Amino acid sequence: MMYSFPGRGALSRRRFVTGAAAMGVAGSFCRADAAALTAVPERAASRFSLSVESVPVVIGGRRAMATGINGSMPAPTLRWREGDTVEIAVTNRLDETTSLHWHGIRLPAEMDGVPGLSFAGIRPGETFTYRFPVRQNGTYWYHSHSGMQEQTGLYGALVIDPAEGPVRTAERDYVLVLSDWTDADPEQIVSNLKFQSDYYNFRQRTVGTFVRDAAREGLRATVRDRLRWGAMNMAPTDISDVSGIIYTYLMNGQPPETGWTGLFRPGERVRLRVINAASMTLFDVRIPGLVMQVVSADGREVEPVPVDEFRIGPAETYDVIVRPEGAGPWTVFVQSEDRTGYARGTLAVRPGALGPVPPMDPRPLRTMVDMGMGGMDAGHAGMDMGHDSGHRGAKASGDMSDAMPGMDHGGGHMAQMEMPDSMPQAMKDGRTAGRSLREGVEVQSVAMMPRDRSGEPGAGLEGNGRRCLTYADLRATRAGNDPRPPSREITLHLTGNMQRFIWGFDGKKFSEAEPVRLSAGERVRFILINDTMMEHPIHLHGFWSELENGQGAFRPYKHTLTVKPGERLSYLVTADVPGLWAYHCHLLYHMEVGMFRTVVVS
Repeated sequence: MMYSFPGRGALSRRRFVTGAAAMGVAGSFCRADAAALTAVPERAASRFSLSVESVPVVIGGRRAMATGINGSMPAPTLRWREGDTVEIAVTNRLDETTSLHWHGIRLPAEMDGVPGLSFAGIRPGETFTYRFPVRQNGTYWYHSHSGMQEQTGLYGALVIDPAEGPVRTAERDYVLVLSDWTDADPEQIVSNLKFQSDYYNFRQRTVGTFVRDAAREGLRATVRDRLRWGAMNMAPTDISDVSGIIYTYLMNGQPPETGWTGLFRPGERVRLRVINAASMTLFDVRIPGLVMQVVSADGREVEPVPVDEFRIGPAETYDVIVRPEGAGPWTVFVQSEDRTGYARGTLAVRPGALGPVPPMDPRPLRTMVDMGMGGMDAGHAGMDMGHDSGHRGAKASGDMSDAMPGMDHGGGHMAQMEMPDSMPQAMKDGRTAGRSLREGVEVQSVAMMPRDRSGEPGAGLEGNGRRCLTYADLRATRAGNDPRPPSREITLHLTGNMQRFIWGFDGKKFSEAEPVRLSAGERVRFILINDTMMEHPIHLHGFWSELENGQGAFRPYKHTLTVKPGERLSYLVTADVPGLWAYHCHLLYHMEVGMFRTVVVS
């Protein structure tokens, strides 16, 4: 599933440390006007000619070659209209096979754009024409499904008008495409992660942090905390596989120093269509001083939710409306989840204005809840308050050494612990259910007490003094189309071994797994249990995933669901289109190394 990228040399450890210090000193160098790419096109069209090609860029002061469309990176924003049949002729001007996947779009399987599954791909020099009816509206996006081309810039926004025409809910309408850029060879990044899983994590706990934690929490508590994490061969600082040490975070192709600017007049309503096109990064979005009304999730309308901040996983989209009364300028501040960098935009009344950049929030730390030990934790994610210390996470987690006397402090995995008589029955049941996943190197741990975390905003967002969106807040504006209860349940564990950088479903990589088989018209409940301490944005191609979040018949429809560590999440699917469909984690490198399944509907 890997492809090489000529001219994208490997980045040495010293080189990317040096480059990180100078991150964000220049904007992208593309042949297209960046502002034109992010304002929603005036009119919908039904025919498009797209040329996939190499595009020169300058990001972070370095010249590189991106993969773009029609001379631009990100690719142009396309505007469609519900009810039309669109025709997109895609010509491949690369020297390798390419493809375009229309993310979240309901269409025939042969138009979905996954090489080797729904079509053969587009070979160099060839043109493939996608043709399908548009049966939905809202904010979506498109990207390559070939090798690592998505990481190198092959993504763009889709805006689909309702059949009756554009709905004017705002005077201004902008697309914000968020992404993570590196000029390193993506294959080399994967190789580095397999060699050393924390290769891009320079925020490990040290002897110095041990001394500081011991002074705050006491020596005994600090030792127990270190032993507890050591017993699992894990670290509470493991938030993201790839960090800002090698990534520059972009908004509409622009790095933090220059950023993106959208114009407005005071009192106008401004609609921001936020798309996370990043390969490996979850982002936290806020506009200090402004309340955002979340009005759409993954292209589908939801009852408005006023928030100060929201987390967006890779492949998700949210539409928000803001109404700046003053001239500002107002900063659109987008932090990476691990707090190693940010993207930036500005809402301004005149070109060239830049809003102030707020300080980065404290980095989050993993806790026992993230390890599927929900009943043994206070329920709040830990947070490093700027001292490079893990004491907050340790305190929130409680003393697991006493609660779990069977833990092997000599380095055994959580799944290998003894089950003492004092262990809660729910924990025993969870361990028993996951016993079959312990075989082989693909499974490092099993969540013994996974829980519903839809009411939690995510690691680092708890208790920060801001109103943060949760999945439990999302309520559809109308009841779902299929009132039938599910006829069966399919439970899948999200598994991995962080030390070896192996990821999969149910302890199996794609090459080892059988397809998930559904009958045409079948109504199914999927249950996902995250046995890892990483978030996983899970995307089922071709269908809506109706999130069971406590809203009853008004459950929100989504195409991508970010599953928190230690979480049990369920959703309903109506398998109403036959074919072979991709089902995978949308962290690109997780998908590439095996977190991928085929869903067969027949």
